[in-house]
Amino acid sequence: MSKFQSFKNGLLKENPVFSLFLGICSTLAITTTVDNAIGMGIAVIVVLIMSNVIISLLRNIIPDEVHIPVYIVIIATLVKIVQMLIAAYAPALNTSLGVFIPLIVVNCIILGRAEAYACNHNPMDAALDGLGMGCGYTLAVLSMSFIREVISTGGFKVSNPFNTSQVFLNVHIIPSNFTISMFSSAVGAFLTFAMLAAFVGWYKDRAAKKEAEAAKEGK
Repeated sequence: MSKFQSFKNGLLKENPVFSLFLGICSTLAITTTVDNAIGMGIAVIVVLIMSNVIISLLRNIIPDEVHIPVYIVIIATLVKIVQMLIAAYAPALNTSLGVFIPLIVVNCIILGRAEAYACNHNPMDAALDGLGMGCGYTLAVLSMSFIREVISTGGFKVSNPFNTSQVFLNVHIIPSNFTISMFSSAVGAFLTFAMLAAFVGWYKDRAAKKEAEAAKEGK
């Protein structure tokens, strides 16, 4: 598998949220606004890349008997650093995301990639895997947040995380009379997740059938 293919798999084919169904709790909870999705996505990307690289570098000296506790300590340290940086430089984002930033420590995506990939590959491949999976997670939370925010409020906005009074983008798509406030609740989160997961599953099945038909024709 090429390095680019390893990165690309995390976007759709092995998307951690819609294909592997990892990190669902935080995804459902924080996808109320696009701002939240961007902040959480960047945090997960940073932690995934750094944890994958560090674990890959240390993979030959970590005893098999304690590798999971060591992975958790590494991930927890990185998450704490990221949380402190967000609290210091983007306090509004820190308040909005709340407990879900420290809960990145127990996010199945982070530990899963450490166990399934980083501990068996070189640092460059591990970094690309972390970037691909992180971007796949970010794409998932962004798509859910966009749908939920637009349907529940009629539009979406993107603000400067370091200065929330500075709005980069503020778009209104649906008239206020046609919004559905339910999509800002847990029920809306489940509905949005179900629709997008079903679409990704349909797309993957369709692509697999086309590949199988092409292989038959090639014979």
